[in-house]
Amino acid sequence: MSATSTNGTVKAKQSNSFSLIKVLLEGRAFFALIAIILAFSSMSPNYASVGNFLIMANHVAIFGLLAIGMLLVILNGGIDLSVGSVLGLSGVFAGWLMQGVEVGNVIVYPPVWAVVVLTLCVGATVGAVNGILVAVFKVPAFVATLGSLYVARGIGLLMTNGLTYNNLSGDPSLGNTGFDWLGFNRIASVPIGVIIFAVIAVATALLLTRSAFGRWLYASGGNERAAQLSGVPVKRVQVIVYMLSGVCASVAGLVLSSQLTSAGPTAGTTYELTAIAAVVIGGAALTGGRGTVLGTVLGAFVIGFLSDGLVIIGVSAYWQTVFTGAVIVLAVLLNSIQYGGTRRS
Repeated sequence: MSATSTNGTVKAKQSNSFSLIKVLLEGRAFFALIAIILAFSSMSPNYASVGNFLIMANHVAIFGLLAIGMLLVILNGGIDLSVGSVLGLSGVFAGWLMQGVEVGNVIVYPPVWAVVVLTLCVGATVGAVNGILVAVFKVPAFVATLGSLYVARGIGLLMTNGLTYNNLSGDPSLGNTGFDWLGFNRIASVPIGVIIFAVIAVATALLLTRSAFGRWLYASGGNERAAQLSGVPVKRVQVIVYMLSGVCASVAGLVLSSQLTSAGPTAGTTYELTAIAAVVIGGAALTGGRGTVLGTVLGAFVIGFLSDGLVIIGVSAYWQTVFTGAVIVLAVLLNSIQYGGTRRS
């Protein structure tokens, strides 16, 4: 065999090896999810049932919604630490409306559709403030959203005096029933929360892949200066992604409070970290410009199925935190390997 053919064989083997590594890196969230399902199914016969999968998916929907909004911000090269607090504030605001609002000397009980619309406006407003601080006033995203985290949490505490709004199912005589429909009803055996999560995920995926806005977002996240020179409205994109993140957080707050039929000001604490973890596990680059909705959804399911699996087999809640943290560190390490190699090449 000649030296040329030997070199060709070696290069072919190296190419195949690199291709396999690339597939494993790019599909790590999917492979991790399959491994988690197989592992816990072997340890508990109840884990792999359809009913349990739907219950776990209902849990995943909450921080999965946060993760989709977080993905948009991270694609833009930013971060949104306020989403957990916006979730809590949105639930409290919805609860406040459901309890009745005094206008003059009359207590008004708005219908559920009005509660939903006004609550989404709260999330959009917080997001707009974050976006303006980052895009117009050039405040670092970490600082701007950290401030919003405390402000939103504080407003929720002030509105409730630290207490919880209960019995949000409404009263038929007041015409404000139906709030708990989001939390308890199912369509074709699928919880409403899961359906909402799926619809928003599909809509976001289409936004990123089939619209000019999606192209602008990837461009501005990958190289903001080059995007500006290409005519991309970078500031407008920044404001919009933070608004969308706030809206996603409000939707998550509505779903969570409807599932519990109660709303407390401390709901969603540390959920922003879980959302970031789902995005990172899904393969998005924290530097911006890289990431997909599918990867983020799979990342959310990895965290949710891992946490619920540990509960089912009786692992202490403290160990659950350790395992989740280890998965996040591993995901960041794999991101560094994948995107570090891309930059070097």
